[in-house]
Amino acid sequence: MKKTIYDVAKDMNLSPGTISKILHNKGNVNQKTRDRVLNYVKEIGFVADYSARILKAKKSSTLGIVFSDIAHFGLEHPFFSSVLQHFKNYVENLGYEIVFIVNRIGEQELSYLKWCKVKKVDGVLIVTGNINKPNIIELVNSDIPSVSVDIQMNNLITVISDDDLGIKLGVGYAIQTGLKHLCCIPGPLTSRAYYERLDSFKRVLEGNNFVFNDKNYEEAESYGFTGGYNATRRLLDKNEERPDFIFAFSDELAFGVIRCLEDSGYKVPEDISVIGYDDVYFAKHFSPALTTIRQDKKEIGEVAAQKLLDMIDEKILPKPFVERIPVMLVVRKSTI
Repeated sequence: MKKTIYDVAKDMNLSPGTISKILHNKGNVNQKTRDRVLNYVKEIGFVADYSARILKAKKSSTLGIVFSDIAHFGLEHPFFSSVLQHFKNYVENLGYEIVFIVNRIGEQELSYLKWCKVKKVDGVLIVTGNINKPNIIELVNSDIPSVSVDIQMNNLITVISDDDLGIKLGVGYAIQTGLKHLCCIPGPLTSRAYYERLDSFKRVLEGNNFVFNDKNYEEAESYGFTGGYNATRRLLDKNEERPDFIFAFSDELAFGVIRCLEDSGYKVPEDISVIGYDDVYFAKHFSPALTTIRQDKKEIGEVAAQKLLDMIDEKILPKPFVERIPVMLVVRKSTI
């Protein structure tokens, strides 16, 4: 029979309040007592119900966060961490709290869906994730409302930037300034965003009577500075004619692009103009200050929050839906 927190308290000859403090790592509890309780609950495989009030209420006022770190940035990811912060601010102002969905509680491995059931979350924000992973598929196909700010799947509402507009703005600016040899650096094309941006880049070039082939782009092997640096080196090596414009599909990639160009003897923007994508905080402080496509991180986070809360309150149905948030071009010193 499943033990409750009251059973554990009785077994340990402690109060339920003390057990709760230990399980939630709160309060001032003697370390010896804390260790004794944690060893015991590990031994019996105990998983605490989040709160007794949740058992009685129709809603827990708790939202789950899935942050599947496919890019190996962790919570320091400059774009997604900002979106998450705005989401958090919005829902907390309405009385919700957030918890992170993980694969493990103590020594117990749980799927995302089982974790949500244990915590009795009302809904889930999938910040990033892999649409082919069983954990993600099971969660999205469950009866728990879900939204994402990255991936697109059936039964999932997605709030993302209008990347087609972003590519049109960046390429259009290059063409207007008279640049002719246009190239781009996407991150790993397993990412939805990078794949879609490359597809848009191809269509925009061809729509403006430019030729597009494999010399117009080089896929970075990773998402950050090093990936951008190495991809730029390969792009330069395979082009007999020097590019005069490189569109990096993230600011982190763009920082690597610029340093590689400088290490190769080129000046930015006098020889080669560079545009990034995101407008992370450091973009305006980089040298040269980075021209970039600004994603509205606040709007993405808040719209995702509102969509999720509407689903929880049954104001909208959990059917596939993508809302694209407008972007804007921010011109700085890395372009002519």
